[in-house]
Amino acid sequence: MGPALLRKLLHLFNLQHLKAPNCLKNQEMPKDQQEVVVLGTPHTSTSSITTIITMPEISKPDYVVWSMFNTLFMNFCCLGFIAYAYSVKSRDRKMVGDMSGAQAFASTARCLNISCLILTVLLVIIFITFFATRSYYPRLP
Repeated sequence: MGPALLRKLLHLFNLQHLKAPNCLKNQEMPKDQQEVVVLGTPHTSTSSITTIITMPEISKPDYVVWSMFNTLFMNFCCLGFIAYAYSVKSRDRKMVGDMSGAQAFASTARCLNISCLILTVLLVIIFITFFATRSYYPRLP
């Protein structure tokens, strides 16, 4: 449909207040005289729905897996078991929604896990050193 036919149809149906689309105007006008048709604001409904999504706070680690590993494999002076108890308390506080209490218990569990790990590694090094040097020096009668 050409631009002339479109104008005739608009005149025939008494719709002169409508403007022709930009693509049709650009075909008739020289490049230096082209104009932009402003269509106005889009139609919107008077009622709008607002949805608010509350994102949970980024969860802090509760160190349950690390505590379980220390309990099963490196339970030096029961520090791994105590760390596991604090980790479970931290997870319970997190489920209730008490983030400050959960963070306090998790911090205690982390410190216990670190101390259990360090003490167990030192104990293993001491035993290896003791038994390795003992085999070189035979007992005296």
